[in-house]
Amino acid sequence: MPPTTSPRQRRKDARPAELIAAALALFVEKGFAATRIEEVARRAGVSKGTLYLYFGSKEDLLKAVIREHVSREIVAGAEQLARYQGSAADLLQQVFTAWWLKTLDGPVAGVFKIIVTEVRHFPDIAELWTREVRQPATQLVGSLLQRGIDAGEFRRVDVPTAVHSLVLPMVMLCVHKHTLGACSQPPLEVDPRRFIEDHVRLLLHGIVAPAGPAAATRNDTP
Repeated sequence: MPPTTSPRQRRKDARPAELIAAALALFVEKGFAATRIEEVARRAGVSKGTLYLYFGSKEDLLKAVIREHVSREIVAGAEQLARYQGSAADLLQQVFTAWWLKTLDGPVAGVFKIIVTEVRHFPDIAELWTREVRQPATQLVGSLLQRGIDAGEFRRVDVPTAVHSLVLPMVMLCVHKHTLGACSQPPLEVDPRRFIEDHVRLLLHGIVAPAGPAAATRNDTP
């Protein structure tokens, strides 16, 4: 018979994830700088000493939050892109849209608020974000767009500009949700979930190559 895992061991194995979840919730609610490490431990139901067995500092906790909720998703997205056999347009409409819908509804949306509002005071976190989030995410979306250009689906647009045009409004939706959206301010004029779908559709229609070789030649440059 395979060895069984005791409830105590299962609880111990689950603690890093519980601490990361507690940290994210508090960082979003109070801000990273204002959150104390003992508050994270209390929210997770452990002692401060127990927390330090897993994470050496509050900065280490935030790095773990970023890796767990953002970096891992980007790696998964790159693997999905490599396996996908359909058109670049379908990939953009289905996978890219689904990822941001899930992001807006999930805890990861709060990570963007933390980064935008507080990262300037924590250069180590900024460096990690650039290395493990911004650069690979830009490369991932850029690869998707380049695939469409090479296949003749998309016009030869400036890829970095197109990447930012796609991504930055999504980031601002996440930031709004956890800043003005969390206050008693009027809601956005559009439904955020519908905006994501409409935004991708709008950008896609702006980069799809017109039908016919003559039209494609005329639109070969931005």
